[in-house]
Amino acid sequence: MSVKVENKNGLAVCYVEGEIDINSSPAIKKSFDKLIAAKTQKIVINLSRVTYVDSSGLATLVEILKNMKSYGGRLRLTNLSSKVKSLFEITKLEKLFEIMADETDAVSTFV
Repeated sequence: MSVKVENKNGLAVCYVEGEIDINSSPAIKKSFDKLIAAKTQKIVINLSRVTYVDSSGLATLVEILKNMKSYGGRLRLTNLSSKVKSLFEITKLEKLFEIMADETDAVSTFV
């Protein structure tokens, strides 16, 4: 698992690679804690290289979203595989998160 952060047009684009599960969730949370501590207003998480998400991974993503909302930040998820997208639909989390088809749209439409 790895998280790479790039600054694009004044927002943070984070590339997560690997599995988001009970083993990797603490490291993912730690990566995003830095952005949250800096009160980053706009974050896009590109999940194109995420192969698996379990319940602890979902909980970590919800926690990141909740922490961002506490200071008025916005989070978008993008490039979900069909398997990961279906998990968000089954758990009804697609109603909580802003999910965009691709990174270009997520970045260019962020107001």
